Amino acid sequence: MGVSPRIIHYSDVEKAYDTPERIGRFAGTVAAADGPDALVVGTGDNTGPGVLSLVTDGEQSLDLFTALTPAFETLGNHDFDHGLAMTREIIARSPQAWLTANVEQDGERFARRLTRPWANRIVDGVQVGFVGVTSPDTASANPQATTLTFTDPFEAVSEAATALRDAGAEAVVVLSHLGRIDEKLARACDVDVILGGHVHERRIDRLDGTLLTRPGANGRTVVEVDLAGPEPTAQFRETADGPLDDRVAAAIEDRLSAAGLHEVIGHAADPIDRSQATTYGGECRLGNLVADAYRWATGADVALQNSGGLRNDTVPLDGALTVADMVSVVPFEEPLTVAELTGAELRTLCRQGSGQQVAFGEPDWWHAHFSGVELVWNDDTQIIERLQVDGRPVRDTETYTLATSNYLYYTELEFPILTESHRVSVADVQYRALADYVRETDIAPAVDGRLTRR
Repeated sequence: MGVSPRIIHYSDVEKAYDTPERIGRFAGTVAAADGPDALVVGTGDNTGPGVLSLVTDGEQSLDLFTALTPAFETLGNHDFDHGLAMTREIIARSPQAWLTANVEQDGERFARRLTRPWANRIVDGVQVGFVGVTSPDTASANPQATTLTFTDPFEAVSEAATALRDAGAEAVVVLSHLGRIDEKLARACDVDVILGGHVHERRIDRLDGTLLTRPGANGRTVVEVDLAGPEPTAQFRETADGPLDDRVAAAIEDRLSAAGLHEVIGHAADPIDRSQATTYGGECRLGNLVADAYRWATGADVALQNSGGLRNDTVPLDGALTVADMVSVVPFEEPLTVAELTGAELRTLCRQGSGQQVAFGEPDWWHAHFSGVELVWNDDTQIIERLQVDGRPVRDTETYTLATSNYLYYTELEFPILTESHRVSVADVQYRALADYVRETDIAPAVDGRLTRR
């Protein structure tokens, strides 16, 4: 191409807003990478979830967007967390153009007057085309998005790529919140770069001549893409030691203080790991803590916390625990509920904790954190070898009460055995139940053998 147009790619900022220094250094890193030869773009879940996202309905993201003035953004599944009206308001108030080619409501593009399906932009003398797409699973994964239709992203990108090249684009870039579907997209569509999100693992690689990138989550990394040369290249920019944007850090600190989220409510004598490998690996202290809180709050026989509902972080919970810490573990406005299941249904629920039994995530993941259960599971045979509640074998015809998130009745991705017909009562919001448990009890979560994987 003869010049060096660059793209600065961020995604899944999520919980970075909950730590003023982290979001400040993230903003400073992006600003330092930006320049007259570059465009800054986001690929979804940059308004939430997180503690401040929950408290402010995503408005905290405007502090970042105003400082960075990105060129383009696409929608992630969590950008609908606070309702469609709030999503539209954030789009209207933010400086970037929002691209969404496969999200519809009532037969037309979502927020049609505020969004575009694709756009061309001159970057350092080169015309580059951009199109945004969102995971088709969003309607089943987010209760706030059930009235939306998510059309085939492959068809949307193919149509956009043709239109963009016809309009003069020398390169086509996809802003993708599709997760692992990016690989199929690269094989199916004639595009040059796919800037990914949704999945929180970092990546820079090539597939069938297409560059694929993903910066990971929580504002720890951004990706710098160079469109010069025979093919695009990319590199990571770590944010931990990046320059601090004092304006963004101060704005977030003001929001945290105003919300009373710094109140100390408990203490962790030993650091509680919350990494993805731990929360999806089987029984863990964090999962046991949350599930125990749910059973304590409801008096149910059994409690279940899905692994996908525990927000991962490389920083453990340690020492003084605040309200913000507890909200950050399950940062959703989802009520805790009580369901009734037969013993046979409870067995099916336990089987669906295995990654080989559901379509979500990796085959070796474990999706269920329990309280009140002793489960022995054989990974090789995918068979329950022992299942007990309150020290007694589960009987198929007996009825058991289960405390869990209201979300799980509506998603088909996790624990599809659960439906609205099982729900018998609704309790407090999840994070409030967790905060009350930590406030009222001397917590000492341990791995105690409630789940054994052979």
